[in-house]
Amino acid sequence: MDDLLGLLRIRVKRGVNLAVRDINSSDPYVVVRMEKQRLKTRVIRKDINPQWNEDLTLSVSDPSHPVSLTVYDHDTFSMDDKMGEAHFDIKPFMEALKMHLNGLPNGTIITRIQPSRTNCLAEESTVVWKDGRVLQDICLRLKNVESGEVELQLQWIDLPGAKSL
Repeated sequence: MDDLLGLLRIRVKRGVNLAVRDINSSDPYVVVRMEKQRLKTRVIRKDINPQWNEDLTLSVSDPSHPVSLTVYDHDTFSMDDKMGEAHFDIKPFMEALKMHLNGLPNGTIITRIQPSRTNCLAEESTVVWKDGRVLQDICLRLKNVESGEVELQLQWIDLPGAKSL
């Protein structure tokens, strides 16, 4: 815990056009992993466009580790089915935090991350200054599945006594 930099709050907003894994819908939930940490959202029943709006908080000691995300379909009597996966890098977000910005106009874009072959972004992601905080909105295109995207928002939480960024 001596290496802890702070906490990364990931708001899992919603899924869009997720794959059908049951008869004509799915019961999706999201699992987020970073290093040895594993957190999951609640299951939303019979919905391929679920609205989770759920916060998952990870401890960050090494920002070079990517965050992985997997969507599953909850099944009662069998193994849960995978509905796609994605990963994202928090380094651009962490670099914006290291700038120690203050007093910017609300909505100021600090940096932009473009979709590429090396990331799972479905569209440009922006790191912005909003309500006195640095936030990043991310739309991830799920891999290894016929369709689906997941929308997230990142926020940093400083911890008293943690290593400085």
